[in-house]
Amino acid sequence: MSRTKEPSPVTSRSVRSRLFTALRLGFVVLAVIAVLVPFLWLVASSLKPAPALSAGPFEPFRPQLGWWRDVLASDVRVSLVRSAVVGLVTVGISVVAGSLGGYAISRFGTGGRTLRFGVLSGQMIPPAVLVIPLFLIAFQFGLNDSLPAVIAAHLTFVLPLTTWFLIGFFDAVPREYEEQARVDGYTRFQAFWKVVLPQVRPGIGAAAIFGFILSWNDLFYALILAGGQARTLPVAIAGFNTFRGVELGEMSVAILLSAVPVLIASFFVQRRLIQGLGAGGLKG
Repeated sequence: MSRTKEPSPVTSRSVRSRLFTALRLGFVVLAVIAVLVPFLWLVASSLKPAPALSAGPFEPFRPQLGWWRDVLASDVRVSLVRSAVVGLVTVGISVVAGSLGGYAISRFGTGGRTLRFGVLSGQMIPPAVLVIPLFLIAFQFGLNDSLPAVIAAHLTFVLPLTTWFLIGFFDAVPREYEEQARVDGYTRFQAFWKVVLPQVRPGIGAAAIFGFILSWNDLFYALILAGGQARTLPVAIAGFNTFRGVELGEMSVAILLSAVPVLIASFFVQRRLIQGLGAGGLKG
């Protein structure tokens, strides 16, 4: 009587390994499609003539640059510069203050986890609650419809996040480095500047990128505090939703323009961003 040959454990593991690899590859392909399809749709919409915008997505069309010329000739490019100024100033202030605050909490904080998570307490307050006091303060100082008002509002959520993000990186720097620097004659600030700060540069780079993206994409504060002559790019993009309907061609161009600075920043600092995220994950 013949016996049925059973598959060996090695063969079963090989099959499972190939199946797992195929599933992982499938998920990666789906993720790439989910990211690229909306982007390619925007590119196509920015190149379609007006009649083709109301046609089906797969209808052939002759590309044209009319929407790009219209948007680049409008005040959208000025709004783009305003958003860049707001983002860079917000990130600059947040990185400087957040580094000092994160270092102080890491080295001298006595509140433990309560103090550390208390830094993020402002994030728990809905923006609708903060925007009214910010608007009244800006009005009293004559800063309504101005970029300083938007920068102050963005600091309410970028600065706490930057500070909290950097605390873990400062915790990972051994205190012995500073003690040795103090023995060599450094002041505490010199030890912080020349010894500790270089160790947390990946974290600073990652925090700066996240802070810039948060500031760059903000619509709520910018719409209320500077929705007129000083409007930023997200407000300008929202302005293409008019009473006549959505101006899809111009809006597509403006959205693509808003994605360019983030993509450029991510491209040039991607290594530091990956280092920062990896280090943060290991130190968390």
